[in-house]
Amino acid sequence: MNNFIDEIKKRRTFGIISHPDAGKTTLTEKLLLYSGAIRLAGSVKARKSSKHATSDWMDIEKQRGISVTSSVLQFNYDGFCINILDTPGHEDFSEDTYRTLVACDSAVMVIDGSKGIELQTKKLFHVCAILNIPIFTFINKVDREIKNPFDLIEEIEQELGINCYPMNWPIGCGDNFKGIYQRDEEKIYTFLNKNHGQDIIDSYDGNYKEEIFKDILGEQLHKTLIEDIDLLNILDTPFDHDKILEGKITPVFFGSAITNFGVEIFLKNFLKYSSIPIKRESTIGYISPFEDYFSAFVFKIQANMNPKHRDRIAFMRICSGKFQKGMEVSHIQNNNKIKLSQPQQFFAQEKELIDEAYAGDIIGVFDPGIFSIGDTLTTSKTQFKFNGMPSFSPELFATIKPTNSMKRKQFLKGVTQIAQEGAIQVFREFNFRMEEVIIGVIGNLQFEVLEYRLKHEYNTDIKINKIPYSFIRWIEKSDVPVDNLNLTNDTKKAIDLKGRNILIFQNNWEIQWALDKNPSIILSDIGKFQD
Repeated sequence: MNNFIDEIKKRRTFGIISHPDAGKTTLTEKLLLYSGAIRLAGSVKARKSSKHATSDWMDIEKQRGISVTSSVLQFNYDGFCINILDTPGHEDFSEDTYRTLVACDSAVMVIDGSKGIELQTKKLFHVCAILNIPIFTFINKVDREIKNPFDLIEEIEQELGINCYPMNWPIGCGDNFKGIYQRDEEKIYTFLNKNHGQDIIDSYDGNYKEEIFKDILGEQLHKTLIEDIDLLNILDTPFDHDKILEGKITPVFFGSAITNFGVEIFLKNFLKYSSIPIKRESTIGYISPFEDYFSAFVFKIQANMNPKHRDRIAFMRICSGKFQKGMEVSHIQNNNKIKLSQPQQFFAQEKELIDEAYAGDIIGVFDPGIFSIGDTLTTSKTQFKFNGMPSFSPELFATIKPTNSMKRKQFLKGVTQIAQEGAIQVFREFNFRMEEVIIGVIGNLQFEVLEYRLKHEYNTDIKINKIPYSFIRWIEKSDVPVDNLNLTNDTKKAIDLKGRNILIFQNNWEIQWALDKNPSIILSDIGKFQD
C-alpha cells in the first residue's frame, strides 16, 4: 500500500499553455533535454537544425512550424514521473486545448517577456481558473529585450486577476542579460550561451552580496538588482503554498527556453510545489486518486498516429487506483465490460507497451471504434460517470463533399473519425443524407488541416464551400417537433453525429427570433461529448 501511495504522489501531470510563438513548444523540448529523455533539442522552426520539435509529430506541424494537436510526453526526472500535455497554442485549435486541460492537475503558462499577456494566453488562463488548477508562470525570452519585470508582474495581476510571487528575478535583458537571482536560495546564476541552446548550459552561483558579482554584473546592474530585490521584499505577495495549489497565487519564473537558461531551476521548483494528482468530480461526488479501484476518462481520440497501420488511439487520464494490463473494466456509457489490452504510454508519436500505470498517468489504448470523448471506465462496483466534457460552439461553417463520388466511403470514414477526435464538428441538414455535410470549426486553419488529413490519411480530395453562418445552438428542450419550429428562412435545422438536434444561425437576431417565436424551446451554446 505504501508503494501504491508513493507511486501516485510522485506523478505530475500538467499542460503548457501560451499564445502562439511565446516559446511553449521550445520550453517543452528543454524540459525533455534536462530529463535525459532527448539528447538534442529541436527548434520548432528548425532554422539551425534539421530536427523538429519532439512534440510536433504530424507532417503538417513540421511543415508549418506550429502545433495543431495535443501531444503526450511521459518521462522521469529526479524521482518524479512526469506527464506533459503539450497543447496547440494557435487559437484555431483552442477546443483541443480546453479538453486537454481537463486531464491536467496544473498548468504552466508561458509568456513572451517582450509582449506580455496576449489574447490566447488570457483565454486559456480563464479555462484553468474555471478548472481551479494551479498555474505556474514562465516569462520567456529574457535574453532579448523585454518589458520592465515589475510592469510584467503588474500586467499579469491586473489582466488575469491572480496574485504573483516572483521566484527569481532577471538581471538585465537582451544583449545586457547577465543572469537571474534565485530568491529562495539567495543566489545568482550567471548566463552563459553556447551552441544555440541545443545542449545543457553551465551556470555559476554565489551570494549576490559578494564583491565578485560587481565585476561579473557590472556596478550598475548589481546596484539595480539590489534595489529591485529590496523593493520586491517590501511590495511582494507573501509566498503561500496552499494558495498556489488553490490557483490564487502564481509562482513566476524568468528565463530563456531557447538557451536553456533558468529552465532547470524552473523544473525543480515546479516539481517541488506543483500538485499531486487531484480528486475528480463525478456523479457520486469527488473521486480520490488513492481509491483502491481503477477509474479513468477518455479526453482525446487520435486516428492515424501511425499512418501505415491506420491505428486509432483513445487517450485516458487515470483518476484513481492502479491500472494493470489486461484488466477488465466497466465501460459506463456503453454499459458493458471490456478488457484494456495493449496499453501504451507515449513520447509524442513514439509508443511503448506497459504493464501498469497509476492515478495521474496518461495512457492510450487501441480503439476499435467503441470509445468517445468523455467516456468513463472503472473497476468500481458502484457505477458512476465523471463529469461530461464540453463541446464548444464553432464559429465558422462550411459544406464539404468529396470531389470524386467514388470516394464517398473514405470521405465519410475520414470525416467521422476526425470529428470523433474532437478536431471538427460535423452536422447534416435535417432530413438530408450524408452526401454533403456541414463542418463547424473554431478557426480557418482547421479547414486546412481537415483538407490535408483527408487527402493524406484517407486518400480523399474534398471541395470546401464556406457558408455565412456564425452560431449553433443545441436544442435541449422543445414541446414542438423540429419540423414545426417557427424559424427564419435562413436558419438551418441540422443533426450532429450523436443524433442531437441543433439550429445553425447567421446572427444573434435569428437566435432571438427562435426564442421569441417558440416559447417552449431551450437552447444551449455548449454541448457535451457525454452527458
